Amino acid sequence: MPTQPLGSFKFHVTSADQMKGLKYRTVGLATDIMQGMGLKVTQLPGGEIMPALEKGVIEAFEFNNPTADSRFGAQDVSKHYHMGSYHQAAEFFEVIFNKSKFDSLPKEHQAILEYSAEAANTASYGWAMDLYSKDLQKLIHEHKVNIYRTDTSIMREQLKSWDKVLKRLNKDPFFKKIVDSQKAWSERVAFYDITNAADYKLAYEHYFPGKLPK
Repeated sequence: MPTQPLGSFKFHVTSADQMKGLKYRTVGLATDIMQGMGLKVTQLPGGEIMPALEKGVIEAFEFNNPTADSRFGAQDVSKHYHMGSYHQAAEFFEVIFNKSKFDSLPKEHQAILEYSAEAANTASYGWAMDLYSKDLQKLIHEHKVNIYRTDTSIMREQLKSWDKVLKRLNKDPFFKKIVDSQKAWSERVAFYDITNAADYKLAYEHYFPGKLPK
């Protein structure tokens, strides 16, 4: 799935310093990252987010995407939506099979399951890009929500905080094995992608000048 936004805020956050002491809702490993940046993190289930924001228990929250956030009614209590973050830069769903059972199936049945999972993944991503982009435009034009690109200083501090979290997590040998494998893949593949990819931002601004948030 696409990157999750930094979230909905009571005000426009323009630097990492402004994040310090901020009452913020998130969950999972993002909790450790944000706490490491100096935020006051509260872990809340989805149904308690809006009441907490309205009452001032929290000043900002991240949940998932423009579609889910708008269906929660975030636009009714917050007009400041910050796009881009490392706290959950990518999300992956799994279709899990028992290996022994899978290996016992005929090869053609294994192939059906493999291609079905691949098709579901591709369809899910395409659906997400279409729906999230439509709902983001609704937030902008129908609900008058201000959209910002998350400041680079915030994302830089996220990386520094993650380095500290990762150091602790890597004490687990299996976790470290997975991270090392991911980093080796990323070093090679991201080098190719970043070096070779067209400057899409330049092209977008060429055809749609003045549209991108600052």
